[in-house]
Amino acid sequence: MRLGTATALVALAGWTGAVRAQEGAGQVWIQIEARNSLPAAEERLQRWSAQLPGVTGFRLSSGWIAVAIGPFSSDEARARLSELRAAGMIPADSYIPDNRLLREQIWSDGGSAYAAPPLGAPIAPVTEAPLAAPGAPETGVVATEAPAETPIETLAQSRAAETRLTRQDRRDIQEALAWAGTYTSGIDGAFGPGTRAAISEWQGRMDYDPTGVLSTAQRAELVGAWRAEVTALGLETVKDEEAGIQAVLPLGLVEFDRYAPPFVLYRPKAGSGMELRLISQPGDQALLEALYHDLAASGLVPAEGPRELRRGGFSLSGRDGAVEVHARAELDGSAIRGWLLRAPAAEAERSLRVMQSLSAGFKGLGRQVLDPGLVPIDEGLRARLQNGLEPAPPRAALSGFYIDASGQVMTALTPLQGCREVYLDNVTRAGISWQDADLGLAVLRPESPLAPAVVAGFAAALPAKGAEAVLSGFSFGAGLSLPSVSFGRFETGTAPDGTPGRATLRMTATDADAGGVVLGPDGLVIGVLLPETEVAGTALPEGVALIAPAPQILQRASTGGPRLQAAPVTAGVKAPEDLTRMGSDLAVQVICRS
Repeated sequence: MRLGTATALVALAGWTGAVRAQEGAGQVWIQIEARNSLPAAEERLQRWSAQLPGVTGFRLSSGWIAVAIGPFSSDEARARLSELRAAGMIPADSYIPDNRLLREQIWSDGGSAYAAPPLGAPIAPVTEAPLAAPGAPETGVVATEAPAETPIETLAQSRAAETRLTRQDRRDIQEALAWAGTYTSGIDGAFGPGTRAAISEWQGRMDYDPTGVLSTAQRAELVGAWRAEVTALGLETVKDEEAGIQAVLPLGLVEFDRYAPPFVLYRPKAGSGMELRLISQPGDQALLEALYHDLAASGLVPAEGPRELRRGGFSLSGRDGAVEVHARAELDGSAIRGWLLRAPAAEAERSLRVMQSLSAGFKGLGRQVLDPGLVPIDEGLRARLQNGLEPAPPRAALSGFYIDASGQVMTALTPLQGCREVYLDNVTRAGISWQDADLGLAVLRPESPLAPAVVAGFAAALPAKGAEAVLSGFSFGAGLSLPSVSFGRFETGTAPDGTPGRATLRMTATDADAGGVVLGPDGLVIGVLLPETEVAGTALPEGVALIAPAPQILQRASTGGPRLQAAPVTAGVKAPEDLTRMGSDLAVQVICRS
C-alpha cells in the first residue's frame, strides 16, 4: 500500500495520547501504510508515532508489515477513518483491514492510554512539519477547515452514491470481491444478482448489515484492502513476447533472472523465498505427458500432494516441511504453456493469492513459444539450470488389460517391484489392489475410475494343444503408445519342466509384452504373459513364452481377490480381425516410474 502525501498535517484537538484500548472481540485497527522490510517499517512507525496516538506495527499474512492506529470499536474506527482522511492526517487509501490479515503485533508506541475526544471534534493546525512520504520534500503547514461530523449513510444515500460510480469503479469493486472470495463471475462492471450476493456475503463476513449495497465507507474498506494486498505482492501484468505468455506476476516478490528453455526463470526478491518459472515450449499431448512425468520425477515437486494428468493439461502440487510447489500447464494447439511456483510452506496464504492471480491472468500470445535455442549453453549448464528436468525414462514399461468396469487392470507383478509411481496409459495413477506372488500377477486400481470399452472374460479351461493364441501388449515399451498383436499357438498347461501354475505358448514376445493378455480362439482369456525367460536355471528356447493360466487365476481370485468374469470354453472361433480388435480394446500400457 503506497503512502499518500498529506497536503497538511492537522491533529484532532485533545487527541494527543494513545487511543484507549478497546477490550473484547470487536476491536479493529486503521491501516495507514505497509512496508516490505522491518527496517523500513520501523522508520515509518517512529515517524507516525510522533504525530498520531496508538500507532502499532503488525506483520501481515502477506509477510509485509502494516503501520496501523487503534484499537477502536468497529463503528468508531469507521468514523475515525472518515475524519482522519478528511483532515488529511492519513493517506486517502487508508482502510480498516480484516483482522484475519493481521498476524502478530511486532511494534507499539508504548504510549499511555488516553480517552479519545468526541467524534467530530474541531480540528486544529499544528506547528510541526507535515509527515511526508519517504523522499518527499518537507513543506510548510497549511491549516484546514474543521469538517462537520460524518453522518452514517442511509441505504438510500448508499444507492444514490452507487449510481455515481464509473464503470471502472464498479469493476474495481468486483475485482475486490473476487479477491475476497465472494465473487466468481466475470469482471464486467455490471451489478447483477451475482454481484449483489457477493456484496451481501462480504458485508455479513465483516459484521455489516447485508444489504447488497455498499456504503461509501464500506466501498473504501473493501477496495482499499484489495489494493493494499495487490500492492504488497507487486502484482503486475507482464507480456513476455519471447515466451508467448501474458500473466499477472508478483513482481514485489520475484524478479526476472534468465531464460532457460523451456523455462523463464524468476528468482526471489526482497527475501521473499518465492521462485517462479513460466513454462513455454512447442509440443503435443505426448510431450505434455513427458513434461508432467519429468516434473513429477525430478524432485522439484515434493511427492506428497495432489496431481492430475488429463487430455490437454496437467496440475501438480507437493508440500514438505519447508516448501510447497504448484505447477500447471495446458496444451494450446502446438504450444505447451504454464507455470511452476515454489514458495515457503509457511506462506501458504500468500502463495494462494499469487496462484489465483497467475491462473486468472494467464494466457498465450499467438503461436509464439520459447525457442529451445534461445540461450546457447552447454548441456551440463542446461541440466543445472533446469534442476534435473531432462527427460527421464520410465523404470519399466509393460502391458496389462482391463478386468472390470471400474478400470482395474491385471498385469505382471515382478516388473512393478521398486516402482514409486505407476500409471495406466501414461495418464492415470494407479496402485496395487491385489497381488499373487506364486502366479506372478498384480491388479492395479486407478486413482480415478475409468470406463473401458470392454473387459476380459476368463476361460474356465485351457484350449487344446495347438489352438490359436493371440497376445495383445505394448511390445515397444514406452516408445509407442499403441498396442501390438502377435499370433502363436497354445502348447501345454504346464511349464516345459512340468512346473504347475504355468502354461507354455509357442510365441515370440518382448520384455514389454509382460503382463499382456493372451486370448484363445474364442476370444476368452487363457492367460497372462509372464516376464520369465528361464525354467530351472535353463533359458527358454527362442519363440517359447510362459503364461499364468486362466483356470488358476480364477481359483486364486475367488478367495479374497478381484471379481473376475468367468466363462466356459465355447466352440465358437472368432476371425483373426475380431481377435485383433478385442485384444487392442483390452490392452493397457503400464508405466512404472521410480
